[in-house]
Amino acid sequence: MKLGMTLALLAALAIVGWIVWQANSQGQDVEAAAVTRGEIREFVDEQGVTSLPRTYVITMPFEGRLEPISLSEGEHVQRGEVVAQIVTKDLAEEVAVARTAVERLEAQIAENNDVTVELTSRQQAEHFVDSMEDTVQAAEARKKATSEKLQLAETSLGRFRRLLETRASTPDQVERAEVGLVEAEVDYQQSDLIWKSMASIKAATALLPTMISQQIARKDLSREVLEKQRAEAEVRLEQALTRQERGVMRSPVDGVVLERFVENEQLLSGGAQLLEIGRLEELEVEAEILSQDVVRISAGDEAEIYGPAVGAALGEGLPGVVHKIHPEGFTKKSSLGVEQQRVIVVVRFASPSIDGVLARGVKVGYRVRVHITTEVKANALLAPRSALFRAPDGSWRVYRIVDGRARLTAVETGLMNDQTVEITQGLDEQAVVVLAPENSLTDGNRVRPLLREIQH
Repeated sequence: MKLGMTLALLAALAIVGWIVWQANSQGQDVEAAAVTRGEIREFVDEQGVTSLPRTYVITMPFEGRLEPISLSEGEHVQRGEVVAQIVTKDLAEEVAVARTAVERLEAQIAENNDVTVELTSRQQAEHFVDSMEDTVQAAEARKKATSEKLQLAETSLGRFRRLLETRASTPDQVERAEVGLVEAEVDYQQSDLIWKSMASIKAATALLPTMISQQIARKDLSREVLEKQRAEAEVRLEQALTRQERGVMRSPVDGVVLERFVENEQLLSGGAQLLEIGRLEELEVEAEILSQDVVRISAGDEAEIYGPAVGAALGEGLPGVVHKIHPEGFTKKSSLGVEQQRVIVVVRFASPSIDGVLARGVKVGYRVRVHITTEVKANALLAPRSALFRAPDGSWRVYRIVDGRARLTAVETGLMNDQTVEITQGLDEQAVVVLAPENSLTDGNRVRPLLREIQH
C-alpha cells in the first residue's frame, strides 16, 4: 500500500512539473506598449467653483424706512437703475423742513437789514433836539425877563414904602406894590421851573440820536448772528438734499441681482444689506489645489475648464488661463478625513469663451473642473504611466520585454501625467514595456506581449 501511495505522489509531481514547463515555454499573456517619442503635458486637475472677483452690495445709507424691493435674484439691472429706495415722502418732508428754516432766517436777515425806520427816527430825534434847544433858550429868556420883573417889583415896593413914610404915597399903592411883588415872584419861580424842566428834557432828548445809532449798531451784530444761523440751516438743508439723493439707491454696474436680502417695506438701520449685484462677464473659477502641486503652477498657465456645469468633457472644455495664486494656504480635510494643505488658484475664462459660458446658463457657485497645464515638452521619450512602479528603495522600475522575457529595468523620469511619463534614462525608443505588471511577474519570466498604443 505504501508503494502505491509513493507512485501516486510521484505521478502528481510529474504532472505539476509538466504544467510549469509548459507555462515557461509558452509564457504568460501581458499587455505591453512600445516606448515612443512625442509631446507630453504635465498638468494639475482639480475641482473648482465658479465665482466673481468682485460683487457690489447695496446697503442702507442711513436709518430709514425702506420701500418694497421688486427685483428678484437673477434679474438684470443697468448701471444707474434704481434698485432700492427709502420712502420718498419721509425724505421730501425732511428737505422741506430744512428749506423752510433757511427761508425763515433769510426773511429775518432781510428784516434786520432794513433800517429805514431807525434812520427816520434818528432824523426826527435830531430835529427834536434842535427844537428843544430853542425851547430851552426861550425858557431861559423868559426866566431872565421874570427875574428882571421881580427885581423891578422889589424896587417899586421899597420906593412906595419909603414914600409912605413921608406921606408921598398911599397905603393902597403900597398894597398894590406888594401884590405886584408876589406876582413877580410867582412868575419867576414858574419861569425857573419851566427852564429847569426844559433843560432836563433837552438833556434826555440829546441821547435819542445816540440811542437810535446804537440800535442800528445792534442790528449789525444781530445780522452776523442770523447769518451764522442761516449758514447752519443751509448746511442742514444740504445734508437733507444729500440724504434725499442717497436715499435713492442705484446699481453701480450693468449686472444681475445675485441675492436679495430684504423684500418688504420695513424700518432698517444704516448699513443693512439690501441687494448683492455682480457682473457675470467677470465670472472665474476658484480651485483649491494641493500645496505640493501648486508650486508647479504659475500665473499665465493655460487651463481647460470642463465638467457637466459647462457641458463638456475633458478635451472639449472651454479655454482658460491662471489669473492669480493666493499667497497663503489653508488646511482642509479630505473626504477620507486626511488633513491636506491647499492653496486657492483663480482661473479665468479666456475672453472669447465667456459668451459661451453665459449662453450655457453658468452662474456663480457652479462646480466645474480645471485642467491646468504646468509644463509642455516636445519630442520626449514617452512610456505609459501604468508601466512604472516603485522599487523598495523608492526608485522607478519597469518590466522591459527582451527576447520574450520580462526584464526588470531601472529608469529615471522627467515630466509625468496620468497617462504618460517622460523617460530620461533606462530605455531606448521602441523598447516594449509591460503595462500594469502583476505582482506574480518576476524578472526573467517568459511573456507573450499584447501590444497596445500609448495614449498621449
